[in-house]
Amino acid sequence: MTDIYELSINLNLQDRLSDGEVAELRWHLGLGPKPESLGIVPAFPTVAEDDQGEPAEDDPAPLLGQHGQAWKVDGALVSVLLPPEGSDRTWALTVRQEIHPDEFDRTGELLSWLATKADDRHRAPTSTVRLGWIRFYESDKFEPLVVREGEVVWP
Repeated sequence: MTDIYELSINLNLQDRLSDGEVAELRWHLGLGPKPESLGIVPAFPTVAEDDQGEPAEDDPAPLLGQHGQAWKVDGALVSVLLPPEGSDRTWALTVRQEIHPDEFDRTGELLSWLATKADDRHRAPTSTVRLGWIRFYESDKFEPLVVREGEVVWP
């Protein structure tokens, strides 16, 4: 059995992104080179923690950078980031990716950061930010993808 989810994000980001944030976000989306230093998701441990609780290895890889034909959810996998334009003055972000639950924690770090940068139209009266939708690949039911109190609410 395959545990794959379709992750769909449609988000407007505030225009107050630094050049470093834009560069790292573009890398995570598969749209640019890896920056020299990573700050949004700073660690990518690929091996269990050592005795001191530190990652034994670090292997950075873009988290939302798949492009092309989808493996399980049909259709295309994309990530698009458009700069502020006209009177809107927000970055436009659209993502459609396949994600395995093993990637939820690390991807959740990026999604939690995105929630802090989301335009006000994505914020509910509570402490919830609506990012998009998620669904198990065999399901036809989409569930809201939200960040609540700084944490992604996974299915």
